[in-house]
Amino acid sequence: MQNAIGEECSMDADSILEGLLKENNSKIVMLVMDGLGDIRSPEFGNKTPLEYAETPNLDALARESVCGRHIPVMPGITPGSGPGHLGIFGYDPLEVVIGRGVLEAVGLGLELKHSDVAARANFATLDGDRRITDRRAGRISTEKNIQLCNILKQIREIDGVEIIIEPGRGHRFVIILRGDNLNPAVDDTDPQHEGTTPLEAKAQKEEAAFTADIINKFLERAGALLKDQHPANGILLRGISARPKVPGFKEKYRLEAAAAASYPMYRGIADLLGMTLLPVPDTIEGLFRTYTEFHNKYDFFFIHVKGTDQAGEDGEFLTKVGVIEKVDSALPILFEKRPNVLAVTGDHSSPCPMRSHSWHPVPVLVNSQFGGSDDAVRFTENQCNIGGLGFFESKHLMSILLANALRLDKFGA
Repeated sequence: MQNAIGEECSMDADSILEGLLKENNSKIVMLVMDGLGDIRSPEFGNKTPLEYAETPNLDALARESVCGRHIPVMPGITPGSGPGHLGIFGYDPLEVVIGRGVLEAVGLGLELKHSDVAARANFATLDGDRRITDRRAGRISTEKNIQLCNILKQIREIDGVEIIIEPGRGHRFVIILRGDNLNPAVDDTDPQHEGTTPLEAKAQKEEAAFTADIINKFLERAGALLKDQHPANGILLRGISARPKVPGFKEKYRLEAAAAASYPMYRGIADLLGMTLLPVPDTIEGLFRTYTEFHNKYDFFFIHVKGTDQAGEDGEFLTKVGVIEKVDSALPILFEKRPNVLAVTGDHSSPCPMRSHSWHPVPVLVNSQFGGSDDAVRFTENQCNIGGLGFFESKHLMSILLANALRLDKFGA
């Protein structure tokens, strides 16, 4: 697959951008419908959720925009949410790695030292043989999550390492290890599918053996505390990681950036990239109203909608359609203070037939006064295939948005 934007470059892209950046008063909005991309479902007229949904506002926007598909990492590679978002924010996900545990912890507003190790945890359901029957414990309520975390907080210290536990949303919570000689190079304990037992935490290198041992001891004690709980009687860990040093939006793009996102994971990545975290109600309309309220204070706005990804992972086609239609009906709120540049996209694809993230390219539209338009008449995967942006790596999306905002000078003489 040929990139619409040159696949190889002899100069460092960040260095090129740094020399071209200009400042002005333009406003850029990136609306991210998490897990937006999909594949066609035969039981729903052989359509994708975007094709099935009634989206008059998005379709009208597509007709006056330029469309395409972006590849989150590289062809055939399925991204996690962290790499997916890093890519659309212009950070090469093959070079910049931020673990899910770190993102979840920072997103919850927790202090995270560079010497800490954090993990994102799921409450799960295990049967009598400790096989996983539900990786998300039936998506228990946040209230139940808080109760269970309070039980786990009895585990305060293991071999001199402080154990910090904080609830997230639904079935998710965070574990932070704080102490000396910790190393995050430890494999996940989540096998990513039902029907098998949780994995043992294994060190990827000798320096991480102590950390792996602490995690396994924690999981053993936690299992004893949760054994009589139902449906959440198990724990799965993912994204065991430490806080990296990453240049933020102000340093990288000269943009004052803000995030309207309600889930900890996405608030976490926004915070690590130097975005101001805006207070938002947990509705799509509320997310959009937050943008209009803070329109004059920031240059760049990241607006995150979670429901599309959750529906895709659950295989709920009509639920995903419903989220897309809610976004479409709320879209006019953004136009009350229309940004100079609006991008609508996802961080990755989560096809309903697969019930998971996937490698499929993600639809994207870019609307601006100077962006032009193409032959796309709807905002769908197939229509974006013929769009003027073509297929490109997601790490180039930010330079496209900066150009449309007239924030890049000419390259060369």
